[in-house]
Amino acid sequence: MSRILTGIQSSGRPHLGNLLGAILPAIQLSQNPNNESFFFIADLHSLTSIKDGQLLKTNTNAIAAAWLACGFDTSKNCFYRQSALAPFHTELAWHLNCFTPFPMLSNATSFKDKSENLADVNAGLFTYPVLQAADILLYQANIVPVGKDQKQHLEITKEIAKAFNHKMKVDLLVLPEAKIDENVMVIPGTDGRKMSKSYHNFIDIFETEKNLLKQIKTIVSDSTPLEEPKNPDQDLTFSLLSLVASESDLKTIREKYLAGGYGYGHAKKDLFEIILEKFKQERLLFNHYLENLDELHLKLTEGEQKAKAIAEKTIKSVREVLGY
Repeated sequence: MSRILTGIQSSGRPHLGNLLGAILPAIQLSQNPNNESFFFIADLHSLTSIKDGQLLKTNTNAIAAAWLACGFDTSKNCFYRQSALAPFHTELAWHLNCFTPFPMLSNATSFKDKSENLADVNAGLFTYPVLQAADILLYQANIVPVGKDQKQHLEITKEIAKAFNHKMKVDLLVLPEAKIDENVMVIPGTDGRKMSKSYHNFIDIFETEKNLLKQIKTIVSDSTPLEEPKNPDQDLTFSLLSLVASESDLKTIREKYLAGGYGYGHAKKDLFEIILEKFKQERLLFNHYLENLDELHLKLTEGEQKAKAIAEKTIKSVREVLGY
């Protein structure tokens, strides 16, 4: 059985890009009977950017509710908060820091992307890849699903694990392999760039209907008049429709684009209605869990107990090897 591990930061509520690009593919992977999945909320990582305790707690609950609403089976797999097991994650991160060369971290994209203004770079951001390595190696994961933009960080994890095993003359830390789904495209945001909370260009499918429609209406479009035919393949709204609509609905909407008399406002209304219908059950469950936090936290606590047993074993082995 392969052990799969993935985490998502609690830097904000999950948006459509998170769902289509990470959450739903990961849940599908977890449904394979030959896989054992460890999915966690990386709320320690979120501290590099969020310094508001209440906001962090709210985001963590929302992320957990989204995973559960989308069908993650916590009875078969392991679901937990990184912070609930912080002593194990942070201790292993310290040990691994002592095996990690400075140039490796200074070349990490998480640091280089923000290195032009070093005043904005905290030590947590600089050592982010080491804590990420600890997150993975602590649970002896075999497979880590990542996007192409995270591939470098997994390579760093492997190099750190190799250095530890080599220098300590042990075969203790499992070297994980990246699983990159080439079919998962970058989900465009409402402005055409990658959908991201940082760009404020996201669509939150769990929002109220009023706010969801408001977000969808901000999708950029050209000035082609209503009555004229339009090229669906050059329209951002249609690109988003192609990610959520059924084949038959998409074919019908494509014909409307080409026929004329169908404006971008109509397309956005169709996108809104399709999202409401496609994620109807997920929206209901999401709100249920946020309105019943005891039920939500119970599922997390159960997962944290399972994860703790494995984390304790790894830390004990690492301490023995290091002479502690």
